[in-house]
Amino acid sequence: MDNRRLLLAASLSFALIVVWTMFIAPKPPAKPIGAPAGQETPVSAAPGAPTPNTPAAPATPASPAAAVPAAAFPPVAAGKEDPVTLRSGSAEAVLTNRGAQLLSFEVADKAGQKTKLDLVRKRLEGPYPYGLTDAAHAPHPLNKALFAAEKAEDGRSVVFRFSGPEGTAEKTFRFDDRGLLEVTVKLPGQKGWGLILGPGIRNLTKDELKSRFEARSAVYKTDDVKVLDPQRFDTVDLPGSSLRWIGLEDTWFLAAAIPEKGVERASVEPFLVQGADGEGARFLPVPAKDAITSEQKEMPRELRVVLTAAGDEMALRSYWGPKSYEKLKALPYGLEETVNWGMLRLLVGPLLAGIHWLHDNVVGNYGWAIVLMTVLIKLALLPLTHHSMKSMKKMQLLNPKMQAIRTRYATKLKDKQGRPNLEMQRKMNDEMMALYKEHGVNPAGGCLPLLLQMPILYAFYRLLSTAFELRGAPWILWITDLAAADPHYVLPIVMGATQFLQVKLSPQTGDPMQRRMFMLMPLFMTILFVGFPSGLVLYWLTNNVLTILQQGVYNRLQQPPA
Repeated sequence: MDNRRLLLAASLSFALIVVWTMFIAPKPPAKPIGAPAGQETPVSAAPGAPTPNTPAAPATPASPAAAVPAAAFPPVAAGKEDPVTLRSGSAEAVLTNRGAQLLSFEVADKAGQKTKLDLVRKRLEGPYPYGLTDAAHAPHPLNKALFAAEKAEDGRSVVFRFSGPEGTAEKTFRFDDRGLLEVTVKLPGQKGWGLILGPGIRNLTKDELKSRFEARSAVYKTDDVKVLDPQRFDTVDLPGSSLRWIGLEDTWFLAAAIPEKGVERASVEPFLVQGADGEGARFLPVPAKDAITSEQKEMPRELRVVLTAAGDEMALRSYWGPKSYEKLKALPYGLEETVNWGMLRLLVGPLLAGIHWLHDNVVGNYGWAIVLMTVLIKLALLPLTHHSMKSMKKMQLLNPKMQAIRTRYATKLKDKQGRPNLEMQRKMNDEMMALYKEHGVNPAGGCLPLLLQMPILYAFYRLLSTAFELRGAPWILWITDLAAADPHYVLPIVMGATQFLQVKLSPQTGDPMQRRMFMLMPLFMTILFVGFPSGLVLYWLTNNVLTILQQGVYNRLQQPPA
């Protein structure tokens, strides 16, 4: 077996994996399972329809105040609508006393920067996050009520109270010491009501909503983590008894609720997004699959979570913020599993930790940290690459003899009818392998370092596609975001040039057709890397430069004395 074929196969395999990941592979769908606890149950598009796992909702919801007469509570209300702002560290939550709902939740847009990003989707009409629904998941009348607000002196908590014709309710919001938002809701004497999260997260433009690189989904954990794609038609119900947390996410940010008390079930509902830029969006229920129009099929979608109360009180903790692995891992809920590292989690974790350490202790720049990490990886693989270069040099010296064997068998590899002569092919391969064995050459020896680098390259790809710390992290000059592609294509072109030089310097083995194919590999790699994150291109460019230097030193040492 020729090592060039293995090199070509390894490169094409990596390209296939990346193309599959980026453009073809669907997100894992939710598995519709019936009765076992902790598994989701798709139901009809009507949010209030009964399911086998949930008690039937009444066809006509009772008046919110019917369970407890209004006279049982003294009237409590505010005279006008006022915002209430709570702060914890760099996070700032703005609530309105109309319905005691969350209007805005601002966090740092990029790691280490002061620019703010609002995680609450702007909308033309409510309800907003932590708004209420009735048993049919329609907006609750209390969302229109003006609650009386009592804000704590430290600016970290507020209690909203209301009692009137719309009903009686109390909502408490408090930032804990970890920056989590504690939420407690009480509706005395009422059942079947729900609390809203979403729809969606962040204020994306219409183009961003349609982009597959701005992946959005609902995510939850029971026994393990599952992801729900917004391109669905059914509502998914999850029993609250086995639900550890549930939330809405995109590539970089997460809004999650961790139930602590009184959650009977969680429902994930799809919505169409009408309008996105400017003043905000309007969210429309997704029609049934056989009733949706072609225009509606083209509309972007978002998901909404409704937490249904088991009684008249519900308590939960909420995380609003970036999907920073270290930050999420410091919390005791397993939210770090929302960071999608794919099948190489065991490799991505040490890479991230190493880059963080180099950034914090050596260079203070994530671009140079990637360069140094590449040098360390290259040093770790040095014994293997040295063996590989020796093997390729021996292969080059054997190449004339190998070509002679191919020439001798060229007319015997097919019979008179043009069909492959398997016996002659076997004899040719046996003769070539005997030649390898005679000279102590492993034909696959030159491929091993590249095969080891393919998982590292893919791990870097997953890391740079998900690491919030590298979002907006600059390197030098025009490279202002290592998680984004080079806007001027300079880095990929330079990388392609170094790839071409590396191929030229490598020992030439194999037949002429294989050598021509390998000369095309730099062009293929350049095209492939044009849309990749700059940090990934920087890693491969640095690796190419180090390989060229190593090959140059090795070629000089192998030159015969004059």
